[in-house]
Amino acid sequence: MTGKQRREQLLDVGRSLFAEKGFEGTSVEEIAAKAGVSKPVVYEHFGGKEGLYAVVIDREVESLLTSITEALTATERSRELLEQAALALLDYIESSSDGFRILVRDSPVTSGSGTFASIMSDVGSQVEHILAAEFQSRGFTDKIAPLYAQMLVGMVALTGQWWLDVRKPRKAEVAAHLVNLAWNGLSGLEAKPKLTSR
Repeated sequence: MTGKQRREQLLDVGRSLFAEKGFEGTSVEEIAAKAGVSKPVVYEHFGGKEGLYAVVIDREVESLLTSITEALTATERSRELLEQAALALLDYIESSSDGFRILVRDSPVTSGSGTFASIMSDVGSQVEHILAAEFQSRGFTDKIAPLYAQMLVGMVALTGQWWLDVRKPRKAEVAAHLVNLAWNGLSGLEAKPKLTSR
């Protein structure tokens, strides 16, 4: 096996174990044993478990952000953008379940960047522009767009976490319901919402 092939093998093994057991629950010994190599081979390629984990996280972050960013630039029609973004996240969850499990876990080795929350915040910033345009077209101030963008992204992200385990209903149906709530909720938006209980 070439060095490049060994590195990819260790990444695959580490990704699988991190998804199953989390960062803290996975050891270098376990990674080495599952890959059929000695511990020094893992250290040689990644400097340790932290280095391997960092590469796995970087790859997953890039994959998820790329797919969502592509979805958010696929059309200029707001509702279709929401549909495409919801489907992009659900596609990622479906095709990269282990990667998604890793991203949603909190880990001491991930700082402010690379966490699922920071990824979703980045996506929220992209969605903010879509909502700002919608708000302006409906006569609302666009100053609240960042707040609504975070709410919308949070709704999709939490639904995705739930769907990861249940996988019902079908992906397209989940996306349709998400967009239905988000879009039709926006259509009845009040200009100055107030809590009725206060």
